[in-house]
Amino acid sequence: MGRPRTEGGARGDLVSDRGGSEPILRVEGVTRVYRVDSREVPALRGVDLAVQRGRVVALRGRSGSGKTTLLNCIGGLDRPSSGTVWLEGRDVTRLSDDDWVALRRHRIGFVFQAHALLATYSARENVDLMLRLAGVKRGERQRRAEEVLSMMGLARWMEHRPFELSGGQQQRVAIARAIAPRPSLLLADEPTGELDSATGQQIMALFRRVADRDGTTVLIATHDLAVDAFADEVIHLEDGQVVERRAGGWGARADSFSMPSA
Repeated sequence: MGRPRTEGGARGDLVSDRGGSEPILRVEGVTRVYRVDSREVPALRGVDLAVQRGRVVALRGRSGSGKTTLLNCIGGLDRPSSGTVWLEGRDVTRLSDDDWVALRRHRIGFVFQAHALLATYSARENVDLMLRLAGVKRGERQRRAEEVLSMMGLARWMEHRPFELSGGQQQRVAIARAIAPRPSLLLADEPTGELDSATGQQIMALFRRVADRDGTTVLIATHDLAVDAFADEVIHLEDGQVVERRAGGWGARADSFSMPSA
């Protein structure tokens, strides 16, 4: 297949321009092939893309298009069969398992459709645990946990356990947990998939706030068309390849958008 189609004068090398600086994330020729019995099943077929710091990028495509596999290869939950992933100028493709654990604790945050909160821990304790794993001292852990939960509109629910929270509130706790260590990259896999439209918009507004306030780069794998309005860029995958990239709706919307209340 030829080079991906672009719109709005965007460059075909899939670089999201912001200030002309080096991209925080670069994916070069990444493939992923799984062996099923005696067959080889390609999930990614030579993906190339680059993303600047502080961008929100939506990865779109049908089920099986390679969205989740790409996120997993970027975040070290899976290994590319070939190609290279660069994060903040560092080739992370061949890191040891221990190095990947350290990188995920400090530089990469994950948000999944299943919130994976610890059921016996309060919202604050779920966030505190992530900070403890990242080596943050106790006093700073408390300050950061309260800061990010308040940012998520959960100041009144910090001591509530997951079963006492709505689905949208649980997702906000998961986002707070992911951003508390101040990662440079946030990877979200179908974060609005189980939420109603109003709650989904609140969640996307929070991702937008994280990107704009902290300069965190956010990649979102999604089927949700409403996500496009909050994205700087939309990248379409089909059969494991990037087939199109276009501007998201945020540039036209940012000046008139007001954050929904928590």
